[in-house]
Amino acid sequence: MAQVYVSIGSNIDRDHYISQALDALHKHFGGLSISSVYESEAVGFVGDNFYNLVAGFVTDLPLVELSPLLKKIEDENGRCRKGPKFSGRTLDIDILTYDDLVGIHYGVQLPRGEITKNAFVLWPLAEIAADVAHPAIGTTYLEMWSSYDKARQKLWSIDFQWQGRSLPCVFEALDSTSG
Repeated sequence: MAQVYVSIGSNIDRDHYISQALDALHKHFGGLSISSVYESEAVGFVGDNFYNLVAGFVTDLPLVELSPLLKKIEDENGRCRKGPKFSGRTLDIDILTYDDLVGIHYGVQLPRGEITKNAFVLWPLAEIAADVAHPAIGTTYLEMWSSYDKARQKLWSIDFQWQGRSLPCVFEALDSTSG
């Protein structure tokens, strides 16, 4: 079983697509640790503000199968891949870490570089995995967030409800066959 952390983002019909992403992850992987939802300005282009969060789960799915599954969830939620790389999107799900893998595996760079670059990834990751060490750097996510230059990006937490609960929270597995 692998511990996985993913970032989730949307700047189009944000409440709907963030909820859809969490529904799909819960369906496929069962128990989820979910950070608060943060709103931030678009990075790399002019556009509507994003909602961002991080979810953690355990899976027996190998990385080679996990990555296409997450792309399928994006596609099922209207993700357009024909526009510029930095543009608005219904849903973006990126693998941040897969256990302690480092390097490029099946086309996925691990750990994802945005962990050290973007507040909208690091802050929610530090919230749900504070004592976990970055596999390449060795510093915990809480230590990384504590030393992060918070003036680099505007970011603020928002109230967000999913399945009748306020985030952040931990959702239990649906049943013992999940994952």
